[in-house]
Amino acid sequence: MRLDGKVAIVTGAGRNIGEGIAQLFAEEGARVAVVDWLEERASAVADAINAERDGAALALTCDVTSGAAVERMVADVVGRWGRVDLLVNNVGVVDRTNVLELPEAEWDRVIGVSLKSVFLCTKYAAKQMVEQGDGGRIVNIASTSGHRGRDNATAYPAAKGGVLNLTRALAVQLAQYSIRVNSITPNRVQTEAEPGAPDRNRPVDNLIGRPCLPRDVALAAVFLASADADFITGIDLPVDGGVLAR
Repeated sequence: MRLDGKVAIVTGAGRNIGEGIAQLFAEEGARVAVVDWLEERASAVADAINAERDGAALALTCDVTSGAAVERMVADVVGRWGRVDLLVNNVGVVDRTNVLELPEAEWDRVIGVSLKSVFLCTKYAAKQMVEQGDGGRIVNIASTSGHRGRDNATAYPAAKGGVLNLTRALAVQLAQYSIRVNSITPNRVQTEAEPGAPDRNRPVDNLIGRPCLPRDVALAAVFLASADADFITGIDLPVDGGVLAR
């Protein structure tokens, strides 16, 4: 098992990509803090993991846009398992509005959840990793929206573009502590949409010929979080079916 004995935090892990990553991390031997803003979602995922691997998961609720809340969340993980080895910054929300119509409050919400959370969770998890003295691995979930413009979203492409360059900045800053930081770029993952949002399981146009699945992203996250990727930092790994290739 590639993550045997590691302690991981996965944000937005109550469903979809985050749930898939949390489940696969546990399959690979990690103990996983399942972090979500809804208690029932975090608990459902943690309970499912614990049913297969008793004590492997801890459900936590957290407002990832609050530094104080994130600091408490990391302290809760350390209080339970004594350390933090892995962090996956997965949580994100999407706007679907052009710049002329986007309310300021919606801009702030999307940037807060999708970008500020990466800064805050990395700050406090990395502080713990530095204190432990034996390195760590951080994986940020970006998006093809961060690589190109969209006519139907404004804050989300800005946030995900920020995630991409923040990943590189963090890799540079944390290298001296043996903390590797990388990102993953998925595209149109076949997931459950927010209530009222457009269908996210529509046909996609990629080179593979099928939608991206949460497990596709989870497999990439395990690779980047494992010793198999110990010579890789500061990169973005597209898991997009070749969308960005054309």
